[in-house]
Amino acid sequence: MSLKVAIQMDPIGPVDIDADSTFRIAEEAQARGHELFYYLPEHLAWQEGRVTAIGHPLTVRRVKGDHAALGDRTKVDLAEFDVVWLRQDPPFDMGYITTTHLLELLSPGTLVVNDPFWVRNCPEKLLVLQFPELIPPTTIARDLSVLRDFKDRHGDMILKPLYGNGGAGVFRLDPNDRNLSSLHELFTGLSREPLIAQKFLPSVEKGDKRIILVDGDPIGAINRVPQPGETRSNMHVGGRAEKVEMTGRDREICAAIGPRLKEYGQVFVGIDVIGDWLTEINVTSPTGLQELERFDGINAAGAIWEAIEARLTAR
Repeated sequence: MSLKVAIQMDPIGPVDIDADSTFRIAEEAQARGHELFYYLPEHLAWQEGRVTAIGHPLTVRRVKGDHAALGDRTKVDLAEFDVVWLRQDPPFDMGYITTTHLLELLSPGTLVVNDPFWVRNCPEKLLVLQFPELIPPTTIARDLSVLRDFKDRHGDMILKPLYGNGGAGVFRLDPNDRNLSSLHELFTGLSREPLIAQKFLPSVEKGDKRIILVDGDPIGAINRVPQPGETRSNMHVGGRAEKVEMTGRDREICAAIGPRLKEYGQVFVGIDVIGDWLTEINVTSPTGLQELERFDGINAAGAIWEAIEARLTAR
């Protein structure tokens, strides 16, 4: 099966070819004989009944500093592609949401991965609310009195923007901290969005586990360990990736959420688990493929493409 594949992503030039999951997805697609086209989100458009994009034919290679060869800049009709990847990073703002509306118009002729309707309606920090029995004590609110009540009841908590990403704006407020009002003032001065508060989980010191699910099935995990004295385990802020095995609790969480993810067309998902608790379900631009392959030899990108090809065959 040879497919025409378009990838909507951030600029490809600066990507780390040893870590970037989108690069690995493109590399695997090319190895399977698929034809690649690359464009930036700002070059997506609706033009009199057609969803178009301006970008470049793409060839990738695992050569640092020379990893992407671009063909001539051209405009394409995305309805002529078999698969379109929604892979730009958050923030999950109105620009991002608009792209989901436009890509949704390609259905059913073109398969968009992950399904943009459910990406839009189930962003990572909100999708977990469908599984309250799996998550730590959590509150989503803009009202300071609600957040104060949460802190009074749980003492040690994490406060972060609801639509943030990559560990940006994540604060730990321990029982002695007096900065809740100041942080609330800061955040609400920057945006009209609510905040999310979660009970602090001390087991984060042992790592924040990223479990990769493909079409609802878990295929492996990596552990991301924060630096000493740091709450955030995100790798681009200094977190260390290490090999880890999935536990019985991990599989219980995956069994509970997997069918919903498959139903929602979320082919590539990365969930975050701290101790026994699910904290996020990442559907917008999950990562971790290359680390999993290095540690466990699991070709997750290959599994993703097999799931996509199966979906197309079933059509």
